[in-house]
Amino acid sequence: MIVTRLKPASDTVIYDGECPFCRRRIANLRALDRGHALEFVSLHDDRVARDFPELTRDRLLEEMHVVDAAGNVRGGASAVRYLSRRLPLLWPMAVLLHIPGTLPVWAWLYRIVARNRMRLAGSCSGDACRV
Repeated sequence: MIVTRLKPASDTVIYDGECPFCRRRIANLRALDRGHALEFVSLHDDRVARDFPELTRDRLLEEMHVVDAAGNVRGGASAVRYLSRRLPLLWPMAVLLHIPGTLPVWAWLYRIVARNRMRLAGSCSGDACRV
């Protein structure tokens, strides 16, 4: 697991802000974050490169990441799994995501969706089409 030099004040979700599919998923997460416990930052925001230099742009384009207050980084299915414990409205999903031995399956499914997110979005703009 990567640990960042910067320890953010709150859990920070880093996502592809140029991806329509990703923006819709983040809008869903914002709606579920009733306590405003999370900060959401596009990987294209200059703060990401400055605050989290340990995370390469290529890595960030592959999957969503969550940096917790201790600086621990979780990506892809591990990030989704972490968020399922942080947001009470996702707790029912946490039951499935935490079945012992299933993380490799969730990671495989996450990678399939992530690779096809532009197609799933139905449209894209600019350089966002080239993942």
